[in-house]
Amino acid sequence: MKICILSRNPKIYSTHRLVKAAITRGHKVRVINPLRCYMNITSAKPMVHYRDESLDDFNVVIPRIGASITYYGSAILRQFEMMGVYSMNESTSITRSRDKLRCLQILSRSGIGLPTTSYAHSTKMTGKIIQMVGDAPCVIKLIEGTQGKGVILADTHKAAESVIDGFRQMKAHFLVQEFIKESNGQDIRAFVIGDKVVASMMRTAKAGEFRSNLHRGGTAKPIDISDEESAMAVKAAKSLGLNVAGVDLLRSSRGPLVLEVNSSPGLQGIETSTGLDIASMIIEYIEKNITRTDYAG
Repeated sequence: MKICILSRNPKIYSTHRLVKAAITRGHKVRVINPLRCYMNITSAKPMVHYRDESLDDFNVVIPRIGASITYYGSAILRQFEMMGVYSMNESTSITRSRDKLRCLQILSRSGIGLPTTSYAHSTKMTGKIIQMVGDAPCVIKLIEGTQGKGVILADTHKAAESVIDGFRQMKAHFLVQEFIKESNGQDIRAFVIGDKVVASMMRTAKAGEFRSNLHRGGTAKPIDISDEESAMAVKAAKSLGLNVAGVDLLRSSRGPLVLEVNSSPGLQGIETSTGLDIASMIIEYIEKNITRTDYAG
Protein backbone atom coordinates (compact mmCIF):
# COMPACT_ATOMS: atom_id res chain seq x y z
CA MET A 1 0.00 0.00 0.00
CA LYS A 2 0.94 3.63 -0.42
CA ILE A 3 0.02 5.41 2.78
CA CYS A 4 -0.31 9.12 3.45
CA ILE A 5 -0.13 10.23 7.08
CA LEU A 6 -1.62 13.68 7.52
CA SER A 7 0.52 15.19 10.27
CA ARG A 8 2.23 18.52 10.82
CA ASN A 9 5.33 16.96 12.37
CA PRO A 10 6.92 13.62 11.40
CA LYS A 11 8.91 13.65 14.66
CA ILE A 12 5.84 13.42 16.90
CA TYR A 13 5.85 10.06 18.66
CA SER A 14 2.54 8.83 17.20
CA THR A 15 3.42 9.83 13.64
CA HIS A 16 6.92 8.34 13.89
CA ARG A 17 5.57 5.04 15.24
CA LEU A 18 2.97 4.74 12.48
CA VAL A 19 5.63 5.40 9.83
CA LYS A 20 7.89 2.76 11.32
CA ALA A 21 5.08 0.20 11.62
CA ALA A 22 3.96 0.77 8.02
CA ILE A 23 7.48 0.42 6.62
CA THR A 24 8.14 -2.69 8.73
CA ARG A 25 5.01 -4.29 7.25
CA GLY A 26 6.23 -3.56 3.72
CA HIS A 27 4.28 -0.44 2.81
CA LYS A 28 5.35 2.88 1.32
CA VAL A 29 4.52 5.79 3.59
CA ARG A 30 4.82 9.53 3.44
CA VAL A 31 4.05 12.22 6.01
CA ILE A 32 2.20 15.22 4.56
CA ASN A 33 1.51 18.46 6.41
CA PRO A 34 -2.19 19.19 5.73
CA LEU A 35 -1.62 22.93 6.10
CA ARG A 36 0.74 22.81 3.10
CA CYS A 37 -1.93 21.17 0.95
CA TYR A 38 -4.42 22.89 -1.34
CA MET A 39 -7.38 21.56 -3.27
CA ASN A 40 -8.86 21.55 -6.74
CA ILE A 41 -12.59 21.19 -6.10
CA THR A 42 -14.21 19.98 -9.30
CA SER A 43 -16.70 17.29 -10.23
CA ALA A 44 -14.48 16.12 -13.08
CA LYS A 45 -11.32 15.26 -11.16
CA PRO A 46 -11.06 16.43 -7.52
CA MET A 47 -7.45 16.63 -6.42
CA VAL A 48 -5.22 17.42 -3.45
CA HIS A 49 -2.01 19.27 -4.24
CA TYR A 50 1.08 19.56 -2.05
CA ARG A 51 3.60 22.23 -2.97
CA ASP A 52 4.18 21.61 -6.70
CA GLU A 53 2.79 18.08 -6.99
CA SER A 54 -0.54 16.29 -7.19
CA LEU A 55 -1.21 13.69 -4.49
CA ASP A 56 -2.99 11.15 -6.67
CA ASP A 57 -1.16 7.92 -5.88
CA PHE A 58 -2.15 7.11 -2.29
CA ASN A 59 -4.36 4.15 -1.38
CA VAL A 60 -4.76 5.03 2.30
CA VAL A 61 -4.74 8.17 4.40
CA ILE A 62 -4.18 8.12 8.16
CA PRO A 63 -5.34 11.41 9.68
CA ARG A 64 -3.33 12.75 12.61
CA ILE A 65 -5.09 16.09 12.60
CA GLY A 66 -4.61 18.28 15.66
CA ALA A 67 -7.60 19.99 17.27
CA SER A 68 -6.33 23.44 16.30
CA ILE A 69 -6.60 22.62 12.58
CA THR A 70 -9.73 20.46 12.64
CA TYR A 71 -11.61 22.53 10.05
CA TYR A 72 -8.90 22.70 7.39
CA GLY A 73 -7.46 19.27 8.14
CA SER A 74 -10.90 17.68 7.79
CA ALA A 75 -11.44 19.51 4.51
CA ILE A 76 -8.22 18.05 3.10
CA LEU A 77 -9.20 14.60 4.35
CA ARG A 78 -12.64 14.98 2.79
CA GLN A 79 -11.00 15.80 -0.52
CA PHE A 80 -8.98 12.56 -0.35
CA GLU A 81 -12.22 10.70 0.34
CA MET A 82 -13.78 12.30 -2.77
CA MET A 83 -10.82 10.92 -4.72
CA GLY A 84 -11.67 7.39 -3.50
CA VAL A 85 -8.81 7.09 -1.00
CA TYR A 86 -9.51 4.88 2.04
CA SER A 87 -9.39 6.83 5.29
CA MET A 88 -8.66 5.18 8.64
CA ASN A 89 -11.13 7.59 10.27
CA GLU A 90 -13.41 9.55 7.97
CA SER A 91 -13.73 13.34 8.07
CA THR A 92 -17.34 13.33 9.25
CA SER A 93 -16.49 11.10 12.21
CA ILE A 94 -13.58 13.33 13.20
CA THR A 95 -15.67 16.51 13.17
CA ARG A 96 -18.39 14.77 15.20
CA SER A 97 -15.92 13.80 17.90
CA ARG A 98 -14.16 17.18 18.04
CA ASP A 99 -17.37 19.05 18.87
CA LYS A 100 -17.98 17.96 22.48
CA LEU A 101 -21.65 18.97 22.39
CA ARG A 102 -22.39 17.13 19.16
CA CYS A 103 -20.39 14.13 20.38
CA LEU A 104 -22.36 13.90 23.63
CA GLN A 105 -25.68 14.28 21.79
CA ILE A 106 -24.79 11.37 19.48
CA LEU A 107 -23.64 9.19 22.39
CA SER A 108 -26.79 10.06 24.33
CA ARG A 109 -28.96 9.04 21.40
CA SER A 110 -27.13 5.69 21.35
CA GLY A 111 -28.01 5.09 25.01
CA ILE A 112 -24.42 5.34 26.25
CA GLY A 113 -23.87 6.29 29.90
CA LEU A 114 -22.65 9.88 30.31
CA PRO A 115 -22.08 12.39 33.11
CA THR A 116 -25.12 14.68 33.31
CA THR A 117 -24.38 17.64 31.05
CA SER A 118 -26.13 20.96 30.44
CA TYR A 119 -25.84 23.68 27.83
CA ALA A 120 -27.52 27.04 27.33
CA HIS A 121 -27.06 30.31 25.48
CA SER A 122 -29.00 32.76 27.61
CA THR A 123 -27.30 34.30 30.66
CA LYS A 124 -30.62 33.96 32.45
CA MET A 125 -30.15 30.17 32.50
CA THR A 126 -26.81 30.15 34.32
CA GLY A 127 -28.25 29.07 37.66
CA LYS A 128 -30.48 26.45 36.05
CA ILE A 129 -27.70 24.73 34.09
CA ILE A 130 -25.56 24.54 37.24
CA GLN A 131 -28.44 23.04 39.22
CA MET A 132 -29.22 20.65 36.37
CA VAL A 133 -25.90 18.82 36.90
CA GLY A 134 -26.36 18.57 40.67
CA ASP A 135 -24.92 21.98 41.55
CA ALA A 136 -21.30 22.52 42.59
CA PRO A 137 -18.77 21.10 42.47
CA CYS A 138 -19.18 20.86 38.72
CA VAL A 139 -16.97 20.84 35.65
CA ILE A 140 -17.09 23.59 33.03
CA LYS A 141 -15.38 22.84 29.73
CA LEU A 142 -14.92 24.48 26.38
CA ILE A 143 -16.68 22.60 23.60
CA GLU A 144 -13.56 22.48 21.43
CA GLY A 145 -10.90 22.09 24.13
CA THR A 146 -8.37 19.25 24.11
CA GLN A 147 -5.76 17.60 26.37
CA GLY A 148 -7.49 19.03 29.44
CA LYS A 149 -7.22 22.62 28.23
CA GLY A 150 -10.29 24.75 28.86
CA VAL A 151 -11.58 22.38 31.58
CA ILE A 152 -12.25 23.93 34.98
CA LEU A 153 -13.56 22.45 38.23
CA ALA A 154 -15.76 24.94 40.07
CA ASP A 155 -15.97 24.05 43.78
CA THR A 156 -18.89 26.34 44.64
CA HIS A 157 -22.03 27.63 42.94
CA LYS A 158 -20.63 31.17 42.93
CA ALA A 159 -17.33 30.00 41.42
CA ALA A 160 -19.25 28.20 38.68
CA GLU A 161 -21.19 31.36 37.89
CA SER A 162 -17.94 33.35 37.71
CA VAL A 163 -16.32 30.87 35.30
CA ILE A 164 -19.43 30.81 33.11
CA ASP A 165 -19.54 34.62 33.05
CA GLY A 166 -15.87 34.66 32.03
CA PHE A 167 -16.41 32.18 29.20
CA ARG A 168 -19.42 34.17 27.99
CA GLN A 169 -17.41 37.39 27.90
CA MET A 170 -14.92 35.55 25.70
CA LYS A 171 -17.87 34.46 23.50
CA ALA A 172 -16.74 30.88 24.04
CA HIS A 173 -19.02 27.86 23.75
CA PHE A 174 -18.95 25.65 26.83
CA LEU A 175 -20.66 22.81 28.65
CA VAL A 176 -21.45 22.37 32.33
CA GLN A 177 -20.97 18.80 33.49
CA GLU A 178 -21.58 16.72 36.58
CA PHE A 179 -18.47 16.14 38.70
CA ILE A 180 -18.02 12.41 39.36
CA LYS A 181 -16.45 12.61 42.81
CA GLU A 182 -16.00 8.87 43.24
CA SER A 183 -13.66 8.70 40.23
CA ASN A 184 -10.98 10.21 42.51
CA GLY A 185 -9.09 11.96 39.74
CA GLN A 186 -8.81 8.77 37.69
CA ASP A 187 -10.13 7.76 34.31
CA ILE A 188 -9.62 4.92 31.86
CA ARG A 189 -8.36 5.31 28.32
CA ALA A 190 -9.67 2.41 26.26
CA PHE A 191 -7.98 2.17 22.86
CA VAL A 192 -10.45 0.89 20.28
CA ILE A 193 -9.47 -0.55 16.92
CA GLY A 194 -12.34 -1.90 14.88
CA ASP A 195 -14.66 -4.00 17.00
CA LYS A 196 -12.54 -4.41 20.11
CA VAL A 197 -10.54 -2.68 22.81
CA VAL A 198 -6.92 -3.63 22.12
CA ALA A 199 -5.39 -1.88 25.15
CA SER A 200 -6.45 0.11 28.19
CA MET A 201 -4.75 2.17 30.86
CA MET A 202 -5.75 3.87 34.09
CA ARG A 203 -4.72 7.52 34.21
CA THR A 204 -4.34 9.26 37.57
CA ALA A 205 -4.15 13.01 38.05
CA LYS A 206 -1.16 14.51 39.83
CA ALA A 207 -1.62 15.81 43.38
CA GLY A 208 -3.89 18.84 43.53
CA GLU A 209 -5.21 18.27 40.01
CA PHE A 210 -8.51 16.67 38.92
CA ARG A 211 -7.61 16.30 35.23
CA SER A 212 -5.89 12.99 34.57
CA ASN A 213 -4.51 13.87 31.13
CA LEU A 214 -0.88 12.82 30.70
CA HIS A 215 -0.20 16.24 29.16
CA ARG A 216 -1.28 17.73 32.52
CA GLY A 217 1.19 15.66 34.51
CA GLY A 218 -0.98 12.59 35.08
CA THR A 219 0.46 9.09 35.33
CA ALA A 220 -0.68 5.89 33.63
CA LYS A 221 -0.62 2.16 34.25
CA PRO A 222 -2.12 -0.79 32.35
CA ILE A 223 -5.48 -2.05 33.57
CA ASP A 224 -7.88 -4.86 32.72
CA ILE A 225 -11.31 -3.39 32.13
CA SER A 226 -14.65 -5.13 32.53
CA ASP A 227 -16.73 -6.55 29.68
CA GLU A 228 -19.25 -3.76 30.28
CA GLU A 229 -16.57 -1.08 30.00
CA SER A 230 -15.11 -2.67 26.88
CA ALA A 231 -18.52 -2.96 25.20
CA MET A 232 -19.31 0.66 26.05
CA ALA A 233 -16.03 1.91 24.59
CA VAL A 234 -16.58 0.03 21.32
CA LYS A 235 -20.19 1.23 21.11
CA ALA A 236 -19.10 4.84 21.68
CA ALA A 237 -16.52 4.67 18.88
CA LYS A 238 -18.99 3.02 16.52
CA SER A 239 -21.71 5.56 17.33
CA LEU A 240 -19.41 8.28 16.01
CA GLY A 241 -18.28 6.19 13.04
CA LEU A 242 -14.68 5.89 14.24
CA ASN A 243 -12.54 2.85 13.39
CA VAL A 244 -9.71 3.91 15.70
CA ALA A 245 -10.43 5.88 18.85
CA GLY A 246 -9.35 6.58 22.39
CA VAL A 247 -12.44 6.38 24.60
CA ASP A 248 -12.15 7.94 28.04
CA LEU A 249 -14.27 6.28 30.74
CA LEU A 250 -15.08 7.15 34.33
CA ARG A 251 -16.05 4.62 36.97
CA SER A 252 -19.08 5.99 38.82
CA SER A 253 -21.50 4.69 41.43
CA ARG A 254 -24.01 4.06 38.63
CA GLY A 255 -21.57 2.23 36.36
CA PRO A 256 -19.09 3.26 33.64
CA LEU A 257 -19.61 6.62 31.94
CA VAL A 258 -18.06 7.90 28.73
CA LEU A 259 -16.28 11.19 29.30
CA GLU A 260 -14.84 11.80 25.84
CA VAL A 261 -13.99 10.12 22.54
CA ASN A 262 -10.70 11.04 20.86
CA SER A 263 -10.51 10.51 17.09
CA SER A 264 -6.74 11.01 16.97
CA PRO A 265 -5.54 9.31 20.16
CA GLY A 266 -1.87 9.57 21.04
CA LEU A 267 0.17 6.37 21.03
CA GLN A 268 2.96 7.24 23.44
CA GLY A 269 1.04 6.89 26.69
CA ILE A 270 -0.79 3.69 25.77
CA GLU A 271 2.26 1.98 24.20
CA THR A 272 4.57 2.97 27.05
CA SER A 273 2.21 1.89 29.82
CA THR A 274 1.08 -1.38 28.23
CA GLY A 275 4.16 -2.37 26.24
CA LEU A 276 1.93 -3.15 23.25
CA ASP A 277 2.68 -2.30 19.62
CA ILE A 278 -0.50 -0.31 18.92
CA ALA A 279 0.93 1.29 15.77
CA SER A 280 1.31 -2.11 14.09
CA MET A 281 -2.21 -3.07 15.16
CA ILE A 282 -3.54 0.03 13.37
CA ILE A 283 -1.66 -0.79 10.15
CA GLU A 284 -2.83 -4.41 10.35
CA TYR A 285 -6.44 -3.24 10.76
CA ILE A 286 -6.12 -1.09 7.64
CA GLU A 287 -4.65 -4.02 5.70
CA LYS A 288 -7.64 -6.17 6.58
CA ASN A 289 -10.22 -3.53 5.77
CA ILE A 290 -9.00 -2.20 2.44
CA THR A 291 -9.84 -4.59 -0.37
CA ARG A 292 -7.14 -5.84 -2.71
CA THR A 293 -8.84 -4.07 -5.62
CA ASP A 294 -8.25 -0.74 -3.86
CA TYR A 295 -4.52 -0.88 -4.38
CA ALA A 296 -1.81 -2.56 -6.38
CA GLY A 297 0.85 -3.63 -3.88
